[in-house]
Amino acid sequence: MSKIKVGIVGGTGYTGVELIRLLVNHPQAQIIMLTSRSEAGKKASDIFPSLRGLSDVVFSDADDEKLTECDVVFFATPHGVAMKSAPYLTEKGVKVIDLAADFRLQDLDAFSRWYGMAHDCPDVLKQSAYGLPEVNRDVIKDAKVVGNPGCYPTTAILGLSAIIDEQNRQNAQLIGDHIIIDAKSGISGAGRSAKMEMIFSETADNFSAYGVAGHRHLPEIEQGVHALLGSNFKHKIRFVPHLVPMIRGMFSTIHLALTEAGGAVDWQSVFERRFQDEYFVDVLSKGQLPQTRQTRASNFLRVAVHQDGETLTILVVQDNLVKGAAGQAVQNMNIMFGLDEKAGLDIVPVVP
Repeated sequence: MSKIKVGIVGGTGYTGVELIRLLVNHPQAQIIMLTSRSEAGKKASDIFPSLRGLSDVVFSDADDEKLTECDVVFFATPHGVAMKSAPYLTEKGVKVIDLAADFRLQDLDAFSRWYGMAHDCPDVLKQSAYGLPEVNRDVIKDAKVVGNPGCYPTTAILGLSAIIDEQNRQNAQLIGDHIIIDAKSGISGAGRSAKMEMIFSETADNFSAYGVAGHRHLPEIEQGVHALLGSNFKHKIRFVPHLVPMIRGMFSTIHLALTEAGGAVDWQSVFERRFQDEYFVDVLSKGQLPQTRQTRASNFLRVAVHQDGETLTILVVQDNLVKGAAGQAVQNMNIMFGLDEKAGLDIVPVVP
């Protein structure tokens, strides 16, 4: 079997270089094109010495015509870039995986409101798949365009999916109407661009909330929960993200009130059943607590379930750059091309 020819648009940001790191060791994929307007003509290994001896690929200017030589193109670019190229690329038979938000929200008004731009290709959007494999695998495998989920929504939707599935199975309300998601991310989640509030002296020994009045990932979380609940979606989701002084990692704590029927459920068993066949989702044993370093540099997401009478607390950790971004994108590529989902991703987390 010939290797999948891969293009990466926007290879100099954190998610872009993470894609390179994962794909250079992928047994069935080969990077043939890597674009960057600022670094065109330079070797990736010169910009990122960690790639020395692993990749000789050279950055070039983005060119849709040249990208048609690829089987799949990853867009590790700002919002609004992929949707300009996706119609042409898909028409030429190239699959597209966007790590920005262009193909996450199906509601055009919500996209315009939260991202400050109109959508360029609503017809392509309608046919795209939301790339959360553990929830949407059957749709992803036949998709031409995949919108890779945001990092926070990945933890939130997977953390809630087992609960919602059980509620649907019992056809009973098991949780209260309010869902609280208290989430923390490492600084790399803010990207690689220079920003005053992200420099070392501003972030070290500091802990800050942001997006309290509203964050772009909230409508994405609501869309994901609504897709699982259907007409039973009547919940108010309160989502507050924070930046913590670490480079990579994400920790989301989900607080839920249980109804009387929900209090009678063995939620530990529910989560274990729901994810028993999901390689990248690890449900910790009862009483265990996850740590962000347990997923560092890997595509694993670890979940802990803590039930106390009428309250349920779900703790979810992942690497925001891997399962929260580039790793999940590679997982989606594997599904789209009928490969083993673990290909290129069977990586042991780095400790310490």
